[in-house]
Amino acid sequence: MSRLRTGTTVASHKGSSFDRAPFRRYTATLEGCQDAGTGSLCDVIDLRLLREDPDRVRASQRARGDDPSLVDDVLAADERRRASLAEYESLRAEQKAMGKQVAQAKGDEKTALLTHTKELAERVKGANADASDAAAHCEELMYQISNVVEGAPPGGEDDYLVVKQVGTARDFTAEGFNPRDHQELGEMLGAIDTPRGAKVSGARFYFLTGVGAMLELAILNAAMDQAVTAGFTPVITPTLVKPETMRGTGFLGAHADEIYRLEKDDLYLVGTSEVALAGYHSDEIIDLSAGPKRYAGWSACYRREAGAAGRDTRGIIRVHQFHKVEMFSYCTPADAADEHQRLLAWEEQMLATVDLPYRVIDTAAGDLGSSAARKFDCEAWLPTQQRYLELTSTSNCTTFQARRLGVRERGADGKTETVATLNGTLGTTRWIVAILENHQQADGSVVVPEGLRPYLGGREIFEPLA
Repeated sequence: MSRLRTGTTVASHKGSSFDRAPFRRYTATLEGCQDAGTGSLCDVIDLRLLREDPDRVRASQRARGDDPSLVDDVLAADERRRASLAEYESLRAEQKAMGKQVAQAKGDEKTALLTHTKELAERVKGANADASDAAAHCEELMYQISNVVEGAPPGGEDDYLVVKQVGTARDFTAEGFNPRDHQELGEMLGAIDTPRGAKVSGARFYFLTGVGAMLELAILNAAMDQAVTAGFTPVITPTLVKPETMRGTGFLGAHADEIYRLEKDDLYLVGTSEVALAGYHSDEIIDLSAGPKRYAGWSACYRREAGAAGRDTRGIIRVHQFHKVEMFSYCTPADAADEHQRLLAWEEQMLATVDLPYRVIDTAAGDLGSSAARKFDCEAWLPTQQRYLELTSTSNCTTFQARRLGVRERGADGKTETVATLNGTLGTTRWIVAILENHQQADGSVVVPEGLRPYLGGREIFEPLA
Protein backbone atom coordinates (compact mmCIF):
# COMPACT_ATOMS: atom_id res chain seq x y z
CA MET A 1 0.00 0.00 0.00
CA SER A 2 2.60 2.55 1.01
CA ARG A 3 5.89 2.67 -0.80
CA LEU A 4 7.62 0.49 1.76
CA ARG A 5 10.98 -0.44 0.30
CA THR A 6 11.89 -3.89 1.48
CA GLY A 7 15.58 -3.24 1.31
CA THR A 8 18.56 -5.37 0.43
CA THR A 9 20.49 -6.27 3.54
CA VAL A 10 20.45 -9.79 4.84
CA ALA A 11 20.70 -9.07 8.56
CA SER A 12 17.72 -10.41 10.44
CA HIS A 13 15.49 -8.20 12.54
CA LYS A 14 16.17 -7.35 16.17
CA GLY A 15 18.88 -9.90 16.83
CA SER A 16 17.21 -12.91 15.25
CA SER A 17 19.96 -15.06 13.75
CA PHE A 18 20.08 -15.55 10.00
CA ASP A 19 17.98 -18.62 9.25
CA ARG A 20 20.27 -21.31 7.92
CA ALA A 21 17.50 -23.73 6.95
CA PRO A 22 18.11 -23.22 3.21
CA PHE A 23 21.82 -23.89 3.80
CA ARG A 24 21.06 -27.11 5.67
CA ARG A 25 18.73 -28.12 2.85
CA TYR A 26 21.53 -27.44 0.37
CA THR A 27 24.08 -29.38 2.43
CA ALA A 28 21.77 -32.37 2.54
CA THR A 29 21.68 -32.47 -1.25
CA LEU A 30 25.39 -31.91 -1.92
CA GLU A 31 25.97 -35.45 -3.13
CA GLY A 32 23.09 -35.35 -5.58
CA CYS A 33 23.67 -31.87 -6.97
CA GLN A 34 25.19 -31.89 -10.44
CA ASP A 35 26.25 -28.30 -11.10
CA ALA A 36 28.30 -27.92 -14.26
CA GLY A 37 28.50 -24.17 -13.82
CA THR A 38 25.49 -23.22 -15.94
CA GLY A 39 22.52 -24.13 -13.77
CA SER A 40 21.13 -23.19 -10.41
CA LEU A 41 22.32 -23.76 -6.87
CA CYS A 42 20.25 -26.90 -6.38
CA ASP A 43 17.06 -24.86 -6.95
CA VAL A 44 17.83 -22.87 -3.79
CA ILE A 45 19.09 -19.84 -5.67
CA ASP A 46 19.55 -19.07 -9.36
CA LEU A 47 22.96 -17.92 -10.55
CA ARG A 48 22.48 -18.33 -14.30
CA LEU A 49 21.70 -14.68 -14.95
CA LEU A 50 24.59 -13.51 -12.79
CA ARG A 51 27.02 -15.76 -14.61
CA GLU A 52 25.81 -15.08 -18.14
CA ASP A 53 24.83 -11.39 -17.92
CA PRO A 54 26.37 -9.79 -14.82
CA ASP A 55 26.28 -6.33 -16.44
CA ARG A 56 22.48 -6.46 -16.52
CA VAL A 57 22.35 -7.19 -12.78
CA ARG A 58 24.90 -4.47 -12.04
CA ALA A 59 22.80 -1.99 -14.05
CA SER A 60 19.71 -3.01 -12.08
CA GLN A 61 21.54 -2.50 -8.80
CA ARG A 62 22.65 0.97 -9.89
CA ALA A 63 19.12 1.86 -11.05
CA ARG A 64 17.82 0.97 -7.60
CA GLY A 65 20.55 2.91 -5.84
CA ASP A 66 21.99 -0.36 -4.50
CA ASP A 67 25.56 -1.61 -4.51
CA PRO A 68 26.59 -3.08 -7.91
CA SER A 69 29.78 -4.58 -6.43
CA LEU A 70 27.63 -7.22 -4.76
CA VAL A 71 27.43 -8.90 -8.16
CA ASP A 72 31.19 -9.43 -8.19
CA ASP A 73 31.11 -10.63 -4.59
CA VAL A 74 28.51 -13.25 -5.46
CA LEU A 75 30.40 -14.41 -8.55
CA ALA A 76 33.58 -14.82 -6.49
CA ALA A 77 31.66 -16.73 -3.82
CA ASP A 78 30.12 -18.91 -6.52
CA GLU A 79 33.59 -19.79 -7.83
CA ARG A 80 34.65 -20.79 -4.33
CA ARG A 81 31.46 -22.81 -3.89
CA ARG A 82 31.97 -24.73 -7.10
CA ALA A 83 35.64 -25.39 -6.35
CA SER A 84 34.75 -26.62 -2.86
CA LEU A 85 32.03 -28.84 -4.25
CA ALA A 86 34.38 -30.29 -6.87
CA GLU A 87 36.94 -31.06 -4.16
CA TYR A 88 34.30 -32.72 -2.02
CA GLU A 89 32.99 -34.84 -4.89
CA SER A 90 36.53 -35.89 -5.87
CA LEU A 91 37.31 -36.99 -2.34
CA ARG A 92 34.00 -38.82 -2.06
CA ALA A 93 34.73 -40.70 -5.27
CA GLU A 94 38.15 -41.64 -3.91
CA GLN A 95 36.55 -42.72 -0.65
CA LYS A 96 34.09 -45.00 -2.42
CA ALA A 97 36.84 -46.54 -4.53
CA MET A 98 38.97 -47.05 -1.43
CA GLY A 99 36.12 -48.92 0.20
CA LYS A 100 36.17 -51.50 -2.57
CA GLN A 101 39.97 -51.91 -2.24
CA VAL A 102 39.72 -52.45 1.50
CA ALA A 103 37.12 -55.16 0.98
CA GLN A 104 39.51 -57.07 -1.30
CA ALA A 105 42.78 -56.45 0.59
CA LYS A 106 44.36 -58.67 3.27
CA GLY A 107 47.01 -58.46 5.94
CA ASP A 108 49.37 -55.50 6.06
CA GLU A 109 47.92 -54.07 2.86
CA LYS A 110 44.47 -53.95 4.44
CA THR A 111 45.85 -52.34 7.60
CA ALA A 112 47.54 -49.64 5.56
CA LEU A 113 44.42 -49.08 3.50
CA LEU A 114 42.29 -48.77 6.62
CA THR A 115 44.65 -46.12 8.00
CA HIS A 116 44.46 -44.23 4.73
CA THR A 117 40.68 -44.63 4.69
CA LYS A 118 40.43 -43.07 8.13
CA GLU A 119 42.54 -40.11 7.03
CA LEU A 120 40.48 -39.79 3.86
CA ALA A 121 37.26 -39.80 5.89
CA GLU A 122 38.51 -36.77 7.83
CA ARG A 123 39.39 -34.99 4.59
CA VAL A 124 35.93 -35.76 3.19
CA LYS A 125 34.36 -34.42 6.35
CA GLY A 126 36.40 -31.23 6.10
CA ALA A 127 35.63 -30.83 2.39
CA ASN A 128 31.92 -31.30 3.12
CA ALA A 129 32.08 -28.56 5.75
CA ASP A 130 33.98 -26.27 3.38
CA ALA A 131 31.44 -26.86 0.60
CA SER A 132 28.56 -26.20 2.99
CA ASP A 133 30.15 -23.00 4.27
CA ALA A 134 30.88 -21.84 0.73
CA ALA A 135 27.29 -22.50 -0.31
CA ALA A 136 25.99 -20.67 2.76
CA HIS A 137 28.22 -17.65 2.09
CA CYS A 138 27.19 -17.55 -1.58
CA GLU A 139 23.51 -17.66 -0.71
CA GLU A 140 23.88 -15.08 2.05
CA LEU A 141 25.39 -12.67 -0.47
CA MET A 142 22.76 -13.52 -3.06
CA TYR A 143 20.01 -12.62 -0.62
CA GLN A 144 21.37 -9.06 -0.61
CA ILE A 145 20.76 -8.55 -4.33
CA SER A 146 17.34 -7.16 -5.24
CA ASN A 147 15.23 -8.45 -8.10
CA VAL A 148 16.37 -7.36 -11.54
CA VAL A 149 14.40 -4.35 -12.76
CA GLU A 150 12.31 -4.92 -15.88
CA GLY A 151 11.07 -1.86 -17.74
CA ALA A 152 10.74 0.50 -14.77
CA PRO A 153 11.72 4.13 -15.41
CA PRO A 154 15.04 5.26 -13.91
CA GLY A 155 15.27 7.49 -10.87
CA GLY A 156 13.87 7.70 -7.37
CA GLU A 157 10.55 8.29 -5.62
CA ASP A 158 9.69 11.42 -7.61
CA ASP A 159 10.70 10.04 -11.01
CA TYR A 160 7.61 7.94 -11.73
CA LEU A 161 5.86 8.12 -15.08
CA VAL A 162 2.14 8.90 -15.30
CA VAL A 163 0.62 6.15 -17.44
CA LYS A 164 -2.93 7.50 -17.49
CA GLN A 165 -5.33 9.76 -15.64
CA VAL A 166 -8.98 8.79 -15.21
CA GLY A 167 -11.88 10.96 -14.08
CA THR A 168 -12.10 14.62 -13.18
CA ALA A 169 -11.50 16.08 -9.75
CA ARG A 170 -14.43 18.06 -8.34
CA ASP A 171 -14.19 21.85 -8.25
CA PHE A 172 -15.31 22.55 -4.70
CA THR A 173 -14.81 26.29 -5.14
CA ALA A 174 -17.31 26.27 -7.98
CA GLU A 175 -19.68 24.28 -5.78
CA GLY A 176 -19.42 26.98 -3.12
CA PHE A 177 -17.76 25.27 -0.16
CA ASN A 178 -14.38 24.18 1.15
CA PRO A 179 -13.99 20.41 1.41
CA ARG A 180 -13.46 18.86 4.83
CA ASP A 181 -10.74 16.28 5.30
CA HIS A 182 -11.58 12.65 6.01
CA GLN A 183 -10.84 12.96 9.71
CA GLU A 184 -13.34 15.79 10.24
CA LEU A 185 -15.93 14.03 8.07
CA GLY A 186 -15.35 10.77 9.94
CA GLU A 187 -15.98 12.49 13.26
CA MET A 188 -19.13 14.19 11.97
CA LEU A 189 -20.46 10.87 10.67
CA GLY A 190 -19.49 8.92 13.77
CA ALA A 191 -17.29 6.79 11.51
CA ILE A 192 -13.72 7.35 12.74
CA ASP A 193 -12.55 7.67 16.36
CA THR A 194 -8.82 8.30 16.59
CA PRO A 195 -8.72 9.76 20.15
CA ARG A 196 -10.06 6.52 21.62
CA GLY A 197 -7.81 4.51 19.31
CA ALA A 198 -4.84 6.36 20.77
CA LYS A 199 -6.20 5.94 24.31
CA VAL A 200 -6.51 2.17 23.89
CA SER A 201 -3.53 1.35 21.66
CA GLY A 202 -1.38 4.44 21.11
CA ALA A 203 -0.64 6.76 18.20
CA ARG A 204 -1.80 5.76 14.70
CA PHE A 205 -4.49 3.42 15.96
CA TYR A 206 -8.19 4.12 15.55
CA PHE A 207 -11.70 2.76 15.85
CA LEU A 208 -14.00 2.52 12.85
CA THR A 209 -17.49 2.88 14.24
CA GLY A 210 -21.00 2.85 12.80
CA VAL A 211 -20.95 3.73 9.11
CA GLY A 212 -17.13 3.69 9.18
CA ALA A 213 -17.09 -0.01 10.03
CA MET A 214 -19.86 -0.65 7.52
CA LEU A 215 -17.98 1.23 4.80
CA GLU A 216 -14.78 -0.74 5.31
CA LEU A 217 -16.68 -4.03 5.15
CA ALA A 218 -18.47 -2.84 2.01
CA ILE A 219 -15.15 -2.03 0.31
CA LEU A 220 -13.60 -5.36 1.23
CA ASN A 221 -16.68 -7.41 0.35
CA ALA A 222 -16.97 -5.65 -3.02
CA ALA A 223 -13.29 -6.35 -3.66
CA MET A 224 -13.66 -10.00 -2.74
CA ASP A 225 -16.77 -10.36 -4.89
CA GLN A 226 -14.94 -8.88 -7.85
CA ALA A 227 -11.98 -11.20 -7.30
CA VAL A 228 -14.15 -14.30 -7.08
CA THR A 229 -16.01 -13.28 -10.24
CA ALA A 230 -12.62 -12.98 -11.97
CA GLY A 231 -11.73 -16.53 -10.93
CA PHE A 232 -9.66 -15.92 -7.80
CA THR A 233 -9.88 -18.35 -4.90
CA PRO A 234 -10.82 -16.44 -1.73
CA VAL A 235 -8.49 -17.02 1.22
CA ILE A 236 -8.45 -15.83 4.82
CA THR A 237 -4.73 -15.86 5.54
CA PRO A 238 -2.64 -16.11 8.70
CA THR A 239 -1.26 -12.79 9.88
CA LEU A 240 1.73 -14.33 11.67
CA VAL A 241 4.44 -15.98 9.58
CA LYS A 242 7.81 -17.63 10.11
CA PRO A 243 11.05 -15.75 9.37
CA GLU A 244 11.81 -17.90 6.33
CA THR A 245 8.47 -16.94 4.78
CA MET A 246 8.94 -13.25 5.50
CA ARG A 247 12.51 -13.33 4.23
CA GLY A 248 11.55 -15.36 1.16
CA THR A 249 9.18 -12.64 0.00
CA GLY A 250 11.91 -10.00 0.33
CA PHE A 251 10.60 -8.04 3.30
CA LEU A 252 13.45 -8.60 5.77
CA GLY A 253 15.88 -6.01 4.53
CA ALA A 254 16.75 -2.40 5.22
CA HIS A 255 13.20 -1.68 6.40
CA ALA A 256 12.80 -4.71 8.66
CA ASP A 257 12.25 -2.30 11.56
CA GLU A 258 8.89 -1.42 10.00
CA ILE A 259 7.69 -4.98 10.57
CA TYR A 260 6.30 -6.13 13.90
CA ARG A 261 8.13 -9.16 15.30
CA LEU A 262 7.14 -11.38 18.20
CA GLU A 263 10.59 -12.20 19.55
CA LYS A 264 9.47 -14.88 21.98
CA ASP A 265 7.79 -16.86 19.20
CA ASP A 266 10.13 -15.76 16.37
CA LEU A 267 7.15 -14.86 14.21
CA TYR A 268 6.36 -11.76 12.18
CA LEU A 269 3.09 -9.87 11.76
CA VAL A 270 2.45 -9.39 8.05
CA GLY A 271 1.99 -6.01 6.41
CA THR A 272 0.11 -7.68 3.55
CA SER A 273 -1.41 -11.10 2.86
CA GLU A 274 1.04 -11.27 -0.06
CA VAL A 275 3.52 -12.74 2.42
CA ALA A 276 1.33 -15.63 3.52
CA LEU A 277 0.09 -16.29 -0.02
CA ALA A 278 3.65 -16.35 -1.37
CA GLY A 279 4.48 -18.99 1.23
CA TYR A 280 1.29 -20.98 0.60
CA HIS A 281 2.93 -23.16 -2.07
CA SER A 282 6.50 -23.00 -0.76
CA ASP A 283 8.55 -26.11 -1.59
CA GLU A 284 5.82 -27.35 -3.92
CA ILE A 285 5.46 -28.16 -7.61
CA ILE A 286 2.19 -26.57 -8.71
CA ASP A 287 0.07 -27.17 -11.81
CA LEU A 288 -0.19 -24.18 -14.14
CA SER A 289 -1.36 -26.12 -17.17
CA ALA A 290 -4.78 -24.41 -16.99
CA GLY A 291 -3.28 -20.94 -16.55
CA PRO A 292 -2.27 -18.78 -13.56
CA LYS A 293 -3.18 -19.89 -10.06
CA ARG A 294 -4.84 -16.90 -8.42
CA TYR A 295 -5.77 -16.18 -4.81
CA ALA A 296 -7.51 -13.24 -3.13
CA GLY A 297 -6.32 -12.88 0.45
CA TRP A 298 -8.32 -11.06 3.13
CA SER A 299 -6.33 -10.19 6.22
CA ALA A 300 -5.54 -7.69 8.89
CA CYS A 301 -2.20 -6.01 8.16
CA TYR A 302 0.33 -4.45 10.50
CA ARG A 303 3.08 -1.92 9.85
CA ARG A 304 5.21 -0.06 12.33
CA GLU A 305 5.75 2.77 9.81
CA ALA A 306 9.13 3.46 11.38
CA GLY A 307 10.79 6.58 10.06
CA ALA A 308 7.52 8.07 8.78
CA ALA A 309 6.91 10.42 11.69
CA GLY A 310 5.16 13.64 10.74
CA ARG A 311 3.90 12.32 7.42
CA ASP A 312 0.19 11.62 6.98
CA THR A 313 -0.26 11.21 10.73
CA ARG A 314 -3.69 12.87 10.87
CA GLY A 315 -6.58 10.48 10.43
CA ILE A 316 -6.16 7.01 8.98
CA ILE A 317 -3.84 7.51 6.00
CA ARG A 318 -0.73 6.04 7.60
CA VAL A 319 -1.62 3.70 10.43
CA HIS A 320 -0.27 0.63 12.21
CA GLN A 321 -3.21 -1.70 11.53
CA PHE A 322 -5.64 -2.00 8.64
CA HIS A 323 -7.51 -4.54 6.55
CA LYS A 324 -6.94 -5.42 2.93
CA VAL A 325 -7.97 -7.70 0.08
CA GLU A 326 -4.89 -8.62 -1.93
CA MET A 327 -4.68 -10.41 -5.25
CA PHE A 328 -1.85 -12.91 -5.61
CA SER A 329 -0.96 -14.83 -8.74
CA TYR A 330 1.38 -17.69 -9.61
CA CYS A 331 2.06 -17.95 -13.33
CA THR A 332 4.75 -18.94 -15.79
CA PRO A 333 7.57 -16.40 -16.21
CA ALA A 334 6.58 -16.00 -19.87
CA ASP A 335 3.08 -14.88 -18.86
CA ALA A 336 4.13 -12.60 -16.00
CA ALA A 337 4.11 -9.28 -17.91
CA ASP A 338 0.62 -9.96 -19.30
CA GLU A 339 -0.61 -11.08 -15.89
CA HIS A 340 0.70 -7.82 -14.46
CA GLN A 341 -1.50 -5.88 -16.86
CA ARG A 342 -4.49 -8.04 -15.92
CA LEU A 343 -3.99 -7.30 -12.21
CA LEU A 344 -3.76 -3.60 -12.97
CA ALA A 345 -7.00 -3.77 -14.98
CA TRP A 346 -8.77 -5.45 -12.05
CA GLU A 347 -7.55 -2.72 -9.71
CA GLU A 348 -8.90 -0.07 -12.06
CA GLN A 349 -12.21 -1.92 -12.24
CA MET A 350 -12.47 -1.71 -8.46
CA LEU A 351 -11.64 2.01 -8.51
CA ALA A 352 -14.45 2.52 -10.99
CA THR A 353 -16.77 0.76 -8.53
CA VAL A 354 -16.17 3.50 -5.95
CA ASP A 355 -16.16 6.31 -8.56
CA LEU A 356 -12.87 8.00 -7.74
CA PRO A 357 -10.70 10.20 -9.97
CA TYR A 358 -7.29 8.55 -10.13
CA ARG A 359 -4.08 8.16 -12.06
CA VAL A 360 -1.81 5.19 -12.77
CA ILE A 361 1.93 5.63 -12.33
CA ASP A 362 4.85 3.46 -13.37
CA THR A 363 7.09 3.44 -10.30
CA ALA A 364 10.75 4.34 -10.81
CA ALA A 365 13.44 1.73 -10.21
CA GLY A 366 14.83 3.50 -7.15
CA ASP A 367 11.43 3.38 -5.45
CA LEU A 368 10.79 -0.33 -5.97
CA GLY A 369 10.80 -2.80 -3.12
CA SER A 370 13.54 -5.41 -3.37
CA SER A 371 11.22 -8.14 -4.67
CA ALA A 372 9.51 -6.14 -7.45
CA ALA A 373 10.88 -6.00 -10.98
CA ARG A 374 8.19 -3.49 -11.90
CA LYS A 375 5.29 -1.83 -10.08
CA PHE A 376 2.25 0.22 -11.04
CA ASP A 377 0.41 2.35 -8.47
CA CYS A 378 -3.15 3.65 -8.70
CA GLU A 379 -3.46 6.95 -6.86
CA ALA A 380 -6.76 8.67 -6.06
CA TRP A 381 -7.11 12.45 -5.93
CA LEU A 382 -7.22 13.82 -2.38
CA PRO A 383 -8.98 17.21 -2.56
CA THR A 384 -8.02 18.56 0.86
CA GLN A 385 -4.31 18.01 0.21
CA GLN A 386 -4.42 18.74 -3.52
CA ARG A 387 -2.39 15.66 -4.29
CA TYR A 388 -2.73 12.04 -5.29
CA LEU A 389 -2.82 9.34 -2.62
CA GLU A 390 -1.77 5.77 -3.36
CA LEU A 391 -4.68 3.35 -2.99
CA THR A 392 -3.39 0.31 -4.85
CA SER A 393 -0.18 -1.09 -6.17
CA THR A 394 0.55 -4.14 -8.27
CA SER A 395 4.00 -5.67 -8.54
CA ASN A 396 5.56 -8.19 -10.88
CA CYS A 397 8.07 -10.08 -8.76
CA THR A 398 9.09 -12.39 -11.62
CA THR A 399 10.81 -15.49 -10.16
CA PHE A 400 12.43 -13.64 -7.25
CA GLN A 401 10.08 -14.77 -4.46
CA ALA A 402 9.28 -18.20 -5.87
CA ARG A 403 12.95 -19.11 -6.21
CA ARG A 404 13.58 -18.23 -2.57
CA LEU A 405 10.49 -20.14 -1.47
CA GLY A 406 10.97 -23.14 -3.76
CA VAL A 407 7.76 -22.82 -5.81
CA ARG A 408 8.00 -24.54 -9.19
CA GLU A 409 5.84 -25.88 -11.99
CA ARG A 410 6.36 -28.82 -14.31
CA GLY A 411 6.56 -27.86 -17.96
CA ALA A 412 5.37 -29.79 -20.98
CA ASP A 413 8.84 -31.38 -21.27
CA GLY A 414 8.54 -32.74 -17.74
CA LYS A 415 11.21 -30.45 -16.31
CA THR A 416 10.47 -28.28 -13.29
CA GLU A 417 10.94 -24.52 -13.53
CA THR A 418 10.58 -21.69 -11.04
CA VAL A 419 7.28 -19.83 -11.37
CA ALA A 420 6.63 -16.09 -11.31
CA THR A 421 4.62 -14.35 -8.58
CA LEU A 422 2.61 -11.13 -8.77
CA ASN A 423 0.47 -9.21 -6.32
CA GLY A 424 -2.01 -6.34 -6.36
CA THR A 425 -4.32 -4.54 -3.92
CA LEU A 426 -8.09 -4.62 -4.53
CA GLY A 427 -9.33 -2.78 -1.47
CA THR A 428 -8.08 -1.55 1.88
CA THR A 429 -8.94 0.68 4.82
CA ARG A 430 -7.19 3.66 3.23
CA TRP A 431 -9.89 3.79 0.54
CA ILE A 432 -12.22 5.28 3.16
CA VAL A 433 -10.07 8.44 3.07
CA ALA A 434 -10.59 9.03 -0.65
CA ILE A 435 -14.25 8.00 -0.64
CA LEU A 436 -15.22 10.38 2.17
CA GLU A 437 -13.33 13.34 0.74
CA ASN A 438 -14.37 12.91 -2.90
CA HIS A 439 -18.05 12.16 -2.22
CA GLN A 440 -18.74 14.72 0.52
CA GLN A 441 -21.49 17.33 0.45
CA ALA A 442 -21.54 20.87 1.87
CA ASP A 443 -23.48 19.80 4.97
CA GLY A 444 -20.95 17.10 5.89
CA SER A 445 -22.97 14.22 4.47
CA VAL A 446 -21.30 11.75 2.11
CA VAL A 447 -22.89 10.20 -0.96
CA VAL A 448 -22.33 6.43 -1.06
CA PRO A 449 -20.72 5.35 -4.35
CA GLU A 450 -23.28 3.48 -6.40
CA GLY A 451 -21.06 0.41 -6.67
CA LEU A 452 -20.98 0.02 -2.88
CA ARG A 453 -24.68 0.46 -2.23
CA PRO A 454 -25.54 -3.24 -2.61
CA TYR A 455 -23.09 -3.92 0.24
CA LEU A 456 -24.73 -1.31 2.46
CA GLY A 457 -28.32 -2.44 2.17
CA GLY A 458 -29.01 0.03 -0.64
CA ARG A 459 -27.97 3.02 1.45
CA GLU A 460 -27.36 6.12 -0.70
CA ILE A 461 -26.00 8.66 1.76
CA PHE A 462 -24.23 8.88 5.11
CA GLU A 463 -25.71 11.67 7.23
CA PRO A 464 -23.82 13.56 9.97
CA LEU A 465 -24.81 12.71 13.49
CA ALA A 466 -27.28 15.08 15.11
